[in-house]
Amino acid sequence: GVWLSLCLCLSLCGTADGKITYPPGVKEISSNISKEEMVRRLKMVVKTFMDMDQDSEEEKELYLNLALHLASDFFLKHPDKDVRLLVACCLADIFRIYAPEAPYTSPDKLKDIFMFITRQLKGLEDTKSAQFNRYFYLLENIAWVKSYNICFELEDSNEIFTQLYRTLFQVINNGHNQKVHMHMVDLMSSIVCEGDSVSQELLDTVLVNLVPAHKNLNKQAYDLAKALLKRTAQAIEPYITNFFNLVLMLGKTSVSDLSEHVFDLILELYNIDSHLLLSVLPQLEFKLKSNDNDERLQVVKLLAKMFGAKDSELAAQNKPLWQCYLGRFNDIHVPIRLECVKFASHCLMNHPDLAKDLTEFLKVRSHDPEEAIRHDVIVSIVTAAKKDLTLVNDALLNFVKERTLDKRWRVRKEAMMGLAQIYKKYSLQGEGGKEAANQISWIKDKLLHIYYQNSIDDRLLVERIFAQYMVPHNLETTERMKCLYYLYATLDTNAVKALNEMWKCQNMLRHHVKDLLDLVKQPKVLLINWNLPDPGKAQDFVKKLAQVLDDDERIRNQLETLVSPACSCKQAQVCVRDITKKLGSPKQPSNPFLEMVKFLLERIAPVHIDTESISALVKQVNKSIDGTAEDDEEGVPTEQAIRAGLELLKVLSFTHPVSFHSAETFESLLGCLKMDDEKVAEAALQIFKNTGSKMEESFPHIKSVLLPVLQTKAKRGPPRQAKYAIHCIHAMFTHRDTHFAQIFEPLHKGLDLEDLDQLITPLTTLGHLALLAPEQFAAPLKSLVANFIVKDLLMSDRIPGKKTTKLWVPDDEVSSETLAKIQGIKLMVRWLLGVKNTLSKSGNSTLRMLTAILHSDGDLTEQGKMGKPDMSRLRLAAACALLKLAQEPCYHEIITLEQYQLCALVINDECYQVRQGFAQKLHKGLCRLRLPLEYLAVFALCAKDPVKERRAHARQCLVKNITIRREYLKQHAAVSEKLFSLLPEYVVPYAIHLLVHDPDYIKVQDIEQLKDIKESLWFILEIIMSKNENNSHAFIRKMVENIKQTKDAQAPTDAKINEKLYTVCDVAMNIIISKSTTYSLESPKDPVLPTRYFTKPDKVGVLVRGLLRSPNSDPNWILEIITRPPISFKKNQYPIRILSEILYVRVERESDPNWVCLYRTQMDPKYYKSSLIEGQASKIVWTLVHFGLFL
Repeated sequence: GVWLSLCLCLSLCGTADGKITYPPGVKEISSNISKEEMVRRLKMVVKTFMDMDQDSEEEKELYLNLALHLASDFFLKHPDKDVRLLVACCLADIFRIYAPEAPYTSPDKLKDIFMFITRQLKGLEDTKSAQFNRYFYLLENIAWVKSYNICFELEDSNEIFTQLYRTLFQVINNGHNQKVHMHMVDLMSSIVCEGDSVSQELLDTVLVNLVPAHKNLNKQAYDLAKALLKRTAQAIEPYITNFFNLVLMLGKTSVSDLSEHVFDLILELYNIDSHLLLSVLPQLEFKLKSNDNDERLQVVKLLAKMFGAKDSELAAQNKPLWQCYLGRFNDIHVPIRLECVKFASHCLMNHPDLAKDLTEFLKVRSHDPEEAIRHDVIVSIVTAAKKDLTLVNDALLNFVKERTLDKRWRVRKEAMMGLAQIYKKYSLQGEGGKEAANQISWIKDKLLHIYYQNSIDDRLLVERIFAQYMVPHNLETTERMKCLYYLYATLDTNAVKALNEMWKCQNMLRHHVKDLLDLVKQPKVLLINWNLPDPGKAQDFVKKLAQVLDDDERIRNQLETLVSPACSCKQAQVCVRDITKKLGSPKQPSNPFLEMVKFLLERIAPVHIDTESISALVKQVNKSIDGTAEDDEEGVPTEQAIRAGLELLKVLSFTHPVSFHSAETFESLLGCLKMDDEKVAEAALQIFKNTGSKMEESFPHIKSVLLPVLQTKAKRGPPRQAKYAIHCIHAMFTHRDTHFAQIFEPLHKGLDLEDLDQLITPLTTLGHLALLAPEQFAAPLKSLVANFIVKDLLMSDRIPGKKTTKLWVPDDEVSSETLAKIQGIKLMVRWLLGVKNTLSKSGNSTLRMLTAILHSDGDLTEQGKMGKPDMSRLRLAAACALLKLAQEPCYHEIITLEQYQLCALVINDECYQVRQGFAQKLHKGLCRLRLPLEYLAVFALCAKDPVKERRAHARQCLVKNITIRREYLKQHAAVSEKLFSLLPEYVVPYAIHLLVHDPDYIKVQDIEQLKDIKESLWFILEIIMSKNENNSHAFIRKMVENIKQTKDAQAPTDAKINEKLYTVCDVAMNIIISKSTTYSLESPKDPVLPTRYFTKPDKVGVLVRGLLRSPNSDPNWILEIITRPPISFKKNQYPIRILSEILYVRVERESDPNWVCLYRTQMDPKYYKSSLIEGQASKIVWTLVHFGLFL
């Protein structure tokens, strides 16, 4: 109390007369009164100062001493907060009233006063306090008056301002209204804008609120700092620039505690006001080129956010920085490239105008060696496309398309799923309208094309995509079938084939599961595991599944329902759900066995097709036929829709035949048979063939109507319909013999060469009757072939062909006589295939007939009456007939090598269409593993095809055939006895032999011809040697070496042919050595050579032929080699045999004087006295006598 009194006295003494005047009604305020009374009196003082204005000069003079009194330490350090608050309010009004000159002149006193006022502002924090309005008044007053500006002249001004800023940022909270926020901004901005400088400490006080950690703790402080920076942007920018210059360019991180947050601050400042960084951004360009990977990465992350922000115009405003940033897409550091790629998504979505700049860089990154980067390229493009298709151009979508064939499964999966989601959104759901749907119409084809890939993972994903995104299985039946109908109608040819194959594979797997349920044979278990991911593990899974099925009857019954042909889509969903629920366990979230079960169920569950679905699909086809469908709205011509719909039904009739068993469906198909469109009727006939096995018993009324239609079509319908009609009768009716006889007799008797146009359908029908019922019509068929077909039809030319230089004409321009001859050839072949091995003489006669057609270039009579297009057609028919017969073992055995070689040469026919048609038939027979392996060697001749597309097609055929054979061997490990006919590597001897007998290979050592041989060999070897499984390169080398120890079995005594054989082997060996690094290893197996093509190996003299391949061989070098007997020969026997062979061959070829000299100088009897064997010595003597050479 004494101390306070003393302070009060000193303050009073500081005035002019020492007298303090109080407002009316206010008594003296001293330490002698109570706190409550002091508060009451101060409130009256506050009211007085509040009511005063700057113009009240008398009052200002009157209360000057009171103003000084209130600034005394007694009040500034008073312990009561209410007293301090009232005093602060008074002081704030005093600064307002006496402005611009404050009554306080002492710098220390001014500092104390402002620090005191700052401390009182902490009371703003509690917005529910009874005194909050006074605190607000205090803030409002000093903000409006800009009281703190008085401190600019003080030495400690920075301390005052920094404390003020800290206080305001601390107290601001979400309880404050807009006025509090505004007054704080006003107060702080005046200090920045009207002061001479901004210290680093004060700047840090503002910027620290932008750092993410602080920003998340106090969002209001962040907003306050943001508003302050916006308000003071122009004034504060130089100080911000200086700060970043010190840290970024000079590396002076000690200038501020915020140095480690510079990149976060740059981003926040740019988002607040880009003008704050006008001078900082060029520094970032410098940092992008830093040698420090981490520093570059930080800058890239920063700029990604700045460029990618929604309203950012940085790329347009600072093009050098944008270009420099784009350069980081090619950075050597992987995380930097990854960050750039991730940024692309935001940039595409927020700035579509920059897509053009990004496209080229994303193209490069889509081929990045890093899997994660390629993956994120896909994610970025797909994310943008799913938001709005207009954000991505066609080039970007093509990058995703390319990655569907990536070598890494993760990337392929992302690309495929991305395209599927885009397709569903814009094509199926039509969100972007017709324009968007047209833009991505290629996606459906591309996704289905992936089903051609070898990976089971790819095929499984395609099946899942089809079921979830292309034709969603959860659609209502009618809508689902409509979706499938128009999808099928708009797919390209290869996509249709892939979809058909998908259904066939699923159907096959259902049959395998049926076999598993029947617990038949272990090999069936192996077949299932090859239809699941990771076949090695899947084999254990299938065994476990078999055990589960054996133990759990309920699961077994549900699975039986699932694979039953009568299972409906709804039943399938229930069964799948129940099985997975039963096998799942909450205690084991990660269950590999359950995942495999899901994969299996996903493939076998009929989620799309059942009887109801087929009925809906048939109705949809009928709508198109009736003209009531929405074909035009779907963008599909009606005719195309009908054909595609029937083609779809045809495929489904193969995979889901039982689903067609309804009167409504069969009646609709009967209607299709009566349509004028041949393709429609053909498809309907095929559907009947596939689905009508139980028609006689289940649908007799359909049978009674159908049979006359089939008989009519077999007799007088178009050839293809006649063919399918015969097969329908064979498949559907039990008394087929009677029906066949009713068709055969009138057709056989009515054959008339004078009416060739009406001959084609009868020949077609008779040919298929010969195939399906050879015994029923054995005698008349034999006579028909021998007399009518061969003598009357094939051996005579009735109608002169058109003289033209064309080698091929369209089908509708082919003469009726040629078409009849083609059907005659087919009839002969079908007859032989029907009787098979019972008529071998007829087989030989037919083969000679076919090869005669090939020999004569198609003009069998060689009278010159036929036109070139007709000859081309007959050559193709004869070659395809040979291929057909070669697929039956009994006929393959009697096809001579000359006939095989003549057939093979058709693949080099002068007519493009002949080459094309023959290659397709060849490929088809090989893919089915029906044609023997030697026919795969025929593709080697395609290396000489002048048309690039034909060579490419042949290569694709080779790849697929080799893949099929390797997969077959993996899945059927027990077929080792068939290895010789299945292992792709065994095609090499056949290829070598075929090339030896190539008519274009005339001169043995002709360089150009040998180049062709090399190209042909490499055409096959390149594909076979692409994988070195089980050291196959050494196996091939060993095989070629073994061939060199044999002779050509086709001409074993022909020296030129055998020399050709060894030369081609040398070319093959050269390719193997130059293209492989493992050829010299030990062969895993001893190769077996085909005895029809090569004689038994003769190892004597093999080394000689190798050594003599070069005409400039050094005799001394040869002698050095041959005098080292290998273990395989008896001691001292080897050199004499080899030397005699060398002498014989060299002297026979060119009487080489070097070799004569070698003999005379080295064949000293003393030298070989102990080693001469009578037989070998006599051979040498005979050689010398024969050529007149003596010692």
